[in-house]
Amino acid sequence: MMRDSSAESPWFKSSYSGSNNNDCVEVAAVTPMVRVRDSKRRGGPQLAVGEAAWRGFVAYVTGEGARP
Repeated sequence: MMRDSSAESPWFKSSYSGSNNNDCVEVAAVTPMVRVRDSKRRGGPQLAVGEAAWRGFVAYVTGEGARP
């Protein structure tokens, strides 16, 4: 994990966060990485993964990727 509170990253809230805005994650694509953070702790730790790994993760959770 990494800690980076830079304001220049274009963060987007998950479309699955619901209407109450609780328990949300935000993502920012900062080439060549995708960063993920807790929207309630914006200055807290961030998870950074490569773009290919992120695409694989999204494909898996949306049912469009291969499952074990």
